Amino acid sequence: MKSAISKLAILTLLSVMAIFTNISATHAASVSPKAWAAYKDAFLDSGGRIIDTGNGNISHSEGQGYGMWLAVLADDLSDFELIWSFTRTELLVRDDGLSAWKWDPRTKPHVTDINNATDGDILIAYALALAAGQWNRQDYAEAAAAIASAVLKKTVVQRGGRTLLLPAASGFDEADRTDGPVVNPSYLIFEAFPVLDLLVPSPLWKTVADDGVAQIAAFAFSDKKLPADWVSVKTKPQPASGFPPEFGYNAVRIPLYLARAKMGSPELLSRLKDGMTLESGAAGTFDLKTGAVKDVLSDPGYRIIPALAACVSGGPAISDDLKTFQPTLYYPSTLHLLALSFLARNNGECR
Repeated sequence: MKSAISKLAILTLLSVMAIFTNISATHAASVSPKAWAAYKDAFLDSGGRIIDTGNGNISHSEGQGYGMWLAVLADDLSDFELIWSFTRTELLVRDDGLSAWKWDPRTKPHVTDINNATDGDILIAYALALAAGQWNRQDYAEAAAAIASAVLKKTVVQRGGRTLLLPAASGFDEADRTDGPVVNPSYLIFEAFPVLDLLVPSPLWKTVADDGVAQIAAFAFSDKKLPADWVSVKTKPQPASGFPPEFGYNAVRIPLYLARAKMGSPELLSRLKDGMTLESGAAGTFDLKTGAVKDVLSDPGYRIIPALAACVSGGPAISDDLKTFQPTLYYPSTLHLLALSFLARNNGECR
């Protein structure tokens, strides 16, 4: 068995390297050394922990995955290994290959909720897969394959002819909730699925992506025609009970993921852009029962998302003021760098 796993890992490593090379020669350096240095000075501690400065200085699997991904995009192996070391030591503490979702410096033990967050696991696996190809590391490919396999086994389900990505291994299916299954459309990191399919081949990766785009298109709530952060798909889609019925901080990244993966129609991207943009040009979060604005998101890391959605769907180019990176809080700064890396990979263009 050990020999078979080793041969499989070698084959998947070669496949990941090939797809990574084919993306573009500049992909690996699409986050500039200056931007990465500013980001890690603001959010990366000496132990490899990405600090969520807008959320009590906790760390979580999402943040660790983002940090690993950005380290790959900055072509910084030492920082990647530092972040991965903390992640595998402190968060990969479940017995099924998935990560605990939250690490809190104020509690002992630091992990008090063992449930996972599926987007964090996907981000970690994707970053490991890219790192395997970029730095010729079989151990990263094997780790990515193990996490990807656990994601498929524990969080990808087929219900009513649809393939769904559950937000966690427990708490969101019909056995857990009266309105289950419940999904979070912002957990669909579309560009990761073809790469994870190389590691753990399955037709489910394509169907979860295709069905995910269709779901987002169908999640058009209130006069804003926007998806909610948490959606019940038990029958007709509707905002899930027990969660604020809002287009919130989760959902703001949906157009970014669609744009980076070059998925979603121009009409869908335009609809999302129109719905999330205020008259001032800032982005917003919205109550999807009333359509009222909840928060004005003026940080450039948020404003660049509808601008990118507009640009990739045939609208105006992104303004120069959004192309300069300066760290603010962890979350919008992360989204900002991912948007800028997409532009850098495309020589400053959206298409």
